[in-house]
Amino acid sequence: MKIGRKVRMDHVEVSWPNQIEIGDESIIEHNVYFKYDGSWKSNRSIIIKNNVFIGNNCEFNIKESVTIGNNCLIGAGSRFVDHDHGINLSDPIRKQYCPRKSIELKEDVWVGANCLILKGVKIDTGAIVAGGSVVTKSIPAFEIWAGIPAKKIGYRK
Repeated sequence: MKIGRKVRMDHVEVSWPNQIEIGDESIIEHNVYFKYDGSWKSNRSIIIKNNVFIGNNCEFNIKESVTIGNNCLIGAGSRFVDHDHGINLSDPIRKQYCPRKSIELKEDVWVGANCLILKGVKIDTGAIVAGGSVVTKSIPAFEIWAGIPAKKIGYRK
């Protein structure tokens, strides 16, 4: 695990430490779970940049990758899942290939408490996701999204 300067962490759970990089001056509250759900590989799959806040009880369930940009805020209880399951009738769901796509948050993004960010989502610079939202589509810069599924409700001014 690569940890930057002045990082504060409290009771973090990690499945594959070599998959995680946390930048300088970030705060990771208690009961955050970094779960890399794949085979060993040398490059990092969970990248948290500088000055990031991650609230308690968040989960990063990653098969591909997630990148959280500088100065992002992640509210308590939020989840990031970059994969789902196959749904063919020919095989049991648990035996099917899991489609996966990276998740990316650019700089200065605020994800409210108890959000779910799903595979392939890119949240661009300065965007806001309201608490309790389920994000299934990418969000342009400086937009405010909310709901299940999340949709645009406004712009930052």
